[in-house]
Amino acid sequence: MPNIAVIGCGYWGKNLIRNFWELRALHTLYDADEKKAKEWGSLSPQVNIASQLTEVFRDESIEGIVVATPAESHYRIAREALKAGKDVFVEKPLALKVREGKELVTLAKEKDRILMVGHLLEYHPGIIKLKQMISNGELGKINYIHSTRLNLGKFRTEENILWSFAPHDISVILLLLGEMPQEVSAHGGSYLNQGVADVTMTTMDFPSGVKSHIFVSWLHPYKEQKLVIVGDRKMAVFDDVVQQDKLLLFSHRIDWIERIPIPRKEDAEVIHFDMEEPLKSECRHFLDCLQTRQKPKTDGNNGLRVLEILDLCQRSLEMGGKVFTLGKGPQGDVFIHDTACVDEPVEIGEGTKIWHFTHIMPGAKIGERCIIGQNVFIGSGAILGNNIKIQNNVSIYDEVILEEDVFCGPSMVFTNVFNPRSFISRKKEFRKTLVKRGATLGANATIICGNKIGQYAFIGAGSVITKDIPDYALVYGNPGKVKGWVCQCAEEITFRSGKAMCKACGKRYKKDHVGVRLI
Repeated sequence: MPNIAVIGCGYWGKNLIRNFWELRALHTLYDADEKKAKEWGSLSPQVNIASQLTEVFRDESIEGIVVATPAESHYRIAREALKAGKDVFVEKPLALKVREGKELVTLAKEKDRILMVGHLLEYHPGIIKLKQMISNGELGKINYIHSTRLNLGKFRTEENILWSFAPHDISVILLLLGEMPQEVSAHGGSYLNQGVADVTMTTMDFPSGVKSHIFVSWLHPYKEQKLVIVGDRKMAVFDDVVQQDKLLLFSHRIDWIERIPIPRKEDAEVIHFDMEEPLKSECRHFLDCLQTRQKPKTDGNNGLRVLEILDLCQRSLEMGGKVFTLGKGPQGDVFIHDTACVDEPVEIGEGTKIWHFTHIMPGAKIGERCIIGQNVFIGSGAILGNNIKIQNNVSIYDEVILEEDVFCGPSMVFTNVFNPRSFISRKKEFRKTLVKRGATLGANATIICGNKIGQYAFIGAGSVITKDIPDYALVYGNPGKVKGWVCQCAEEITFRSGKAMCKACGKRYKKDHVGVRLI
């Protein structure tokens, strides 16, 4: 049997400790409170108590690490465990940020390690039976799912009720339907601690037409854990609080009489299944995966899907229930700093980096390999091409289009209204500004809306642009005027008889009544 170390001996960790002990796999315990670890270590003198977390990672006899610490530390501990070459079982949620979850999944793949997430209900015999019934078509077409997870107590401040309770329900609904939602939203309230939601209602809309609601609360007068599935043939209720008859099937039907729906209620049918402690099944599954190297039922990708939904729900919660669409966020290898605010849906190309305190509005389009500096604002109607560099303190408003390779210097300014007044709305009068390929806009330059900056033009620092600028023009002053010409490499060039050659890179140019062009 593989040797397992459990990190975290608190409220839920003690249940994992018990199960791995009963499965004869418990090897080592660690908790930041060493006294707590020693209390559980009294199960047997054969159980080691690690005084430092690094001891667990360095111990070559330990094959699997179980992470049962507070959610905020899941990513850090799981990452270090994977780097140490250990297989990892991390309690839900996988992490608190999508990019962290993606990093763990990628790291597990690179290290060829097992990464499993503790979505407990997917191992419940009642849920497994319910999944079989849905797959067999016994309920018909699924129309609606309602899930409640309610209790009084277990208040937390490091995570809100959405992150504490809802992962269970989200994972089960994804399991039953076999699809990801296309839209999610969440509403909630904070009553005990400011900014920590105690009650939330999450809505998920699926491509198949199913709608689901998840109601979670730790500020409720009684405990309830119930799942209701409404099909067009039958309805099912899974109640995990009751000791017996946890799964009921209702053959209710709707008769249409004189075009009026009339319900015909039937008695509930008890669906029997062999009950085993779900956590025992989950722990055994982890051990089996370690021995056979099979992919866990709730692997890292499973946890990542739940994490992506939780992340959008949290954003919706913070924005008063705004509806978010999945699959329209940053793609591929995108870096977004923790302090940045990216409102989905947006399009962000691979290799783009978004730095501190930047705000990107929904609908913005950003290309590949861009660098967006600190304190940058990008509006919903802005379009940025590939390989663009935006320095600090720049606002790119609606109707601004930057072609590829554009450079925007620190604190340069775009406008989008020609004659603004604070008391007159002119959103319908935004003027388009086009900055063509390779252009440089110097620090503190101001580009008045409605103008075009030619390709590879160079706008000097502090200049004010009030008209169209030709290709390759060197412009500075207030108002900005053409003072000369520059090469693609940004070195100044001088024309003689309509021709010029860059002394730095050797490129040749021609200037005539049409303008300047590369030859």
